[in-house]
Amino acid sequence: MNKSLNPSSIRSKKEITNALLKLMQDHSYSEISVKQIVLETPLERKTFYNNFSSKDDVLDAIISNAIHEYVVALTSSPGGPLSVIFEFCDKNRELLGLLHKNNLLYLLLLKLNEVIPELNRSLDMSGNPFAQMIGELDPDYLIAFNIGAIWNIIFKWVDRGMTDSPDEIKATLEEYLKRINP
Repeated sequence: MNKSLNPSSIRSKKEITNALLKLMQDHSYSEISVKQIVLETPLERKTFYNNFSSKDDVLDAIISNAIHEYVVALTSSPGGPLSVIFEFCDKNRELLGLLHKNNLLYLLLLKLNEVIPELNRSLDMSGNPFAQMIGELDPDYLIAFNIGAIWNIIFKWVDRGMTDSPDEIKATLEEYLKRINP
């Protein structure tokens, strides 16, 4: 993806990402073409390729943007990580549903596995409860363990249609954690 901060480029990227999400509501991701995306916008094909290399690049930009918002919330929220995770998921219900419908939720997990370890290395995570639990242990495996566990729960929630209350899921997880760490 072109990282230009030009207002015109930003608007074009927004139109393109919105077009892909709109198309994913009615069509399988695998069936969507760049041509269809462009036809959903007032843009020319050239503008698409000035900003993205492919529809996969568009989807990656959508996921990256969502993960960026998640990371900002995770590093700035006074609430615990579980609260941040469920607030993020509740805010991004539509995206999670579209990814699930197209068997693409794993892309979110891959992006988290890329971003969270880097975040752990670059920020002071001493206030993060997960960092406190890790202590002197090898963080790479434990971060992967935590990401996998939490996000598999989120994937289960999405698979169930996101009808269960995030507060109930969070309470269940907190109670479980108390039981394994009395």
